[in-house]
Amino acid sequence: QQFPKAETYGLTSQMRRAAVSIASNIAEGQGRSGRKELLLFLSHARGSLAELGTQITLSARLGMLPQEAERSLNSLITEVGRLLNALRRSLKKLDEDSSH
Repeated sequence: QQFPKAETYGLTSQMRRAAVSIASNIAEGQGRSGRKELLLFLSHARGSLAELGTQITLSARLGMLPQEAERSLNSLITEVGRLLNALRRSLKKLDEDSSH
């Protein structure tokens, strides 16, 4: 809401799409037929998370996002990344354990 009106359909819209894509990819992967597909969609979610992180950095560098907000959002990006990585590791371990 703090971004310039001119960015409503630009960077702001891209950020919203990337954020929605993270959750959507997790949900789509969960709805698929197996762990292998879930792992693929978790990778897509990580890609969307990286995209959102880049957009946050760009927004701050362009002066549309205060440094404090950038730090707070980057902290959340890092935490979500950790959670996605932990979920991927646990799923991969399940695959390894079931193949033995």
